[in-house]
Amino acid sequence: MDYTLDKANVPNHIAIIMDGNGRWAKGKGAKRIFGHNNAIKAVREATEGCAELGVDYLTLYAFSTENWNRPKAEVLGLMKLLVSTIRSETKTLMKNNVRLKAIGDLEQLPRDCQKELDESIQLTKENTGLTLVLALSYSGRWDLIQATEKMCQAFKLGEIDAVNEDTIKNYLSTADMPDPELLIRTSGEHRVSNFLLWEIAYTELFFTNVLWPDFRKNNLHEAIFSYQGRERRYGKTSEQLS
Repeated sequence: MDYTLDKANVPNHIAIIMDGNGRWAKGKGAKRIFGHNNAIKAVREATEGCAELGVDYLTLYAFSTENWNRPKAEVLGLMKLLVSTIRSETKTLMKNNVRLKAIGDLEQLPRDCQKELDESIQLTKENTGLTLVLALSYSGRWDLIQATEKMCQAFKLGEIDAVNEDTIKNYLSTADMPDPELLIRTSGEHRVSNFLLWEIAYTELFFTNVLWPDFRKNNLHEAIFSYQGRERRYGKTSEQLS
């Protein structure tokens, strides 16, 4: 289906929970890592699609803090895939003027992952197009905990004397980013899985049965088309907005 989009009403920030790699692989009689490998094209499609539409931020939930509990072989395979993908895709990011950013407890990543990630971030930091944000070793609860710890320390040092919404946002790993206006989750699951818990308070949610390795630009357009048909009221009535 062709989705005709209003280019003046495209979300400034889209977040995606990339789900379904394991089920996709299982459906083909393969191991889970096969699904992760075949998900790279979906990442390209989502990134290119957002860049073409003028989206400013795309945040991908690549690896949660809970994912460390997965079988060791799968985690190692994911880390190797992460290194090789960052290494191979950096030239494309530069070509397309995409800036790379990462959020999460990055010190938990293997040294080679940290190195490749930091090099790509430094290389692309002056790019002015889409900002691609990888959430790695990330969870919303982790972010709120680390923000609280920093605020407590700042309070002891006299750097802050009160806490409000702006204070909390300033200590989150997403402090320099707008909140997402649209959150997409693939694979038919209907939950947010500890992702951007503070930031999605008023985010529009879109769930699709498409497994992540099969996600293409048309699926992105479908989600944005759905978003454009909604009225975002932020607690107000329709009459107040008109």
